[in-house]
Amino acid sequence: MEQRKHWWNGKWGRIARKDVFLRVSGDQWYVESRDGGADGVSHFYECASEDAALDKVRALLSGPDEWRELSVRPPAR
Repeated sequence: MEQRKHWWNGKWGRIARKDVFLRVSGDQWYVESRDGGADGVSHFYECASEDAALDKVRALLSGPDEWRELSVRPPAR
């Protein structure tokens, strides 16, 4: 599975931090919404296309938080 994008709401701490990840494996797209940092609770969504996955991401990023996209390291060769 390859991680394509990562967004963060810019807040620190277990209670306030939220992350959204966009990943792909073959033709299947996945979106993960995580509350609470690395040890937080995640919700996973499977999407049939990149467009559907990006629609889900846009829905998750809507609201009062000031989301920022974090860079993703290219896969190791």
